[in-house]
Amino acid sequence: MTSKKQLKARIRARMAKTGESYTTARTHLLGRAETSSDGGWRFAGGQHPSSAAITAVLVNQGADVSEPLVFLAGGGIGAGYILWEFKQHQSRHVTLGFRNQWQYHDRWMAKTLGRLGVPYEEHRTAGARSASERLAAELDAGRPCVILPDRYHLGYWQLPDAFDGQGGGPVVAYRRDENGVYLDDRGQAPIRVSRERLDAARARVSSYKNVTHVLGEAKLDEAALAGAAREGLRDCAAHLSAASDSFSLPAWRKWARLLVDTRNAKAWPKVFADGRGLADALLSVWEGVEPVGMDGGSLRGLFADALDEAAALLGEPELAGLAGRFREIHALWHELAEAALPAEVASFARVRELTAAVKESVMADGGAGGDEAAEQGRLLWEARATANESLAGTDTEAIFAGLSVRLSAIYEAETSAVARLSELVR
Repeated sequence: MTSKKQLKARIRARMAKTGESYTTARTHLLGRAETSSDGGWRFAGGQHPSSAAITAVLVNQGADVSEPLVFLAGGGIGAGYILWEFKQHQSRHVTLGFRNQWQYHDRWMAKTLGRLGVPYEEHRTAGARSASERLAAELDAGRPCVILPDRYHLGYWQLPDAFDGQGGGPVVAYRRDENGVYLDDRGQAPIRVSRERLDAARARVSSYKNVTHVLGEAKLDEAALAGAAREGLRDCAAHLSAASDSFSLPAWRKWARLLVDTRNAKAWPKVFADGRGLADALLSVWEGVEPVGMDGGSLRGLFADALDEAAALLGEPELAGLAGRFREIHALWHELAEAALPAEVASFARVRELTAAVKESVMADGGAGGDEAAEQGRLLWEARATANESLAGTDTEAIFAGLSVRLSAIYEAETSAVARLSELVR
């Protein structure tokens, strides 16, 4: 038991220090581990909720496919920035969109599965009871389902009331018992959620209320994967070459300007003039960019892995060279995250430690985290409140200016890399 606790502490410490995912941190410390299973279900892990969910179902069907290729089939990386202000909870939160069509779950699922040639059924209903019964029937028939519940209502991410209704990422429901459903959320252990809690979580967000995707058997031969990769590359290049400053690369340029603008009502010097919620906003940047967060990070490293696989599949070695460029861009995002939430600040270091502890518990222990996970969550939100108080009255000009410079460099680097991608996939 002591050895297990020591290992968990080492993994959590590395995650907090580097921002790495649980899997990466564990691999660095112990080498690659064998995947675990629950009955007939094999946990495939994964980085990004959407691509990991599809990959998990396909792998459990016996398909030979990787998450990077599934991610690429959906169009690869995206760009998007929103600063939310929640007056009721006196908080500010940054949402960063790093996946192609990050704001449209159903559209992304449809085109990804279509390109891979995976047959599927999409179900949705307004009634919680009928949705619950449909899910139960699918699971009883041995068909795992990709569902999209609200994370707050699921409970195991230890989120406070302020996150009620803010949504979450896809998970796989793969079996059930009389009163509960077992979920795969990229970890290595089962997460059992009561049927009542899961029904509430699935019904909470109206835009994708009770949505369920049931995947059929796929025939993923090399030709099918090559075609999906090529279509995904073209989609990515076209999507990120668009002029939208909300859902394409110009979003980074807009954000860079808002960090230093003194006139725009949504500019950071204006929004944070009262000092409220600054630590929450900076933390959400760190969580959004780094894989230690709930959504898998900037995904530039995952895209680089996809480019390497596509280079071999398509016989295009120059894609492998571009993969190296995106790994450099991944490092630029990491540096921005470090500048937003530097570990040298004691209150930030504590928040990073506890954020990593919650993520590690979900990935390693699943639903077995229990009381320990709940306690880590309670301490995390106390630490976040302390960090917000500690930043009240802070001179933010230098902080915001530094982030703006880094973000502008990222915008230029990604614009150049996408231009090169466009040349390669014409």
